[in-house]
Amino acid sequence: MVYRFTIISNEVEDFIREIKIDAEATFYDLHQAILSSCHYADNVPTSFFICNQEWEQEQEILLEDMGTSRSDEDLYLMKKTRLNELLEDEKQRMVYVFDPLDNRMFFIELTEISFRKTQEQPVCSRSHGEAPQQSMGLEEFLNKETTKPSEDLNEDFYGSESFDTEEFDPEGFEISEGNPYH
Repeated sequence: MVYRFTIISNEVEDFIREIKIDAEATFYDLHQAILSSCHYADNVPTSFFICNQEWEQEQEILLEDMGTSRSDEDLYLMKKTRLNELLEDEKQRMVYVFDPLDNRMFFIELTEISFRKTQEQPVCSRSHGEAPQQSMGLEEFLNKETTKPSEDLNEDFYGSESFDTEEFDPEGFEISEGNPYH
């Protein structure tokens, strides 16, 4: 059985990768195929998350055990977990966090399951557009934050324009002079 995954980015509009891989392959094999198709280095602690149809992250598959799991039952490692253990249906979704420091990720959908086939090695069957940078430097991060203001920050963000200072009741607020930490 062969899985075909479609991979997109919310950072680069024309970026798309399609990876064909055997269903018996591990998440680590898929991880390596993604890194190769994007020309990324293998020096970042990445992870996959199985998602629901609204892209809400559910089950995490880690590159390495970082000792943060509550129990061994909840722990899935890429090298030990086969794709078909957690992925069974077309249209299943997951994300691949390739830059955990800035929470940057690819969105992945299992777009096709081909029965009666096998795939010796993972293959990037479609590659379009440049991949986003693997990690964002400080300057890019600062520019990203300052050039893209949140849509939530509008004139009502800090409170209602109809706030009346006469309605403010200072009772319950103690204001004292001097050092507030004594």
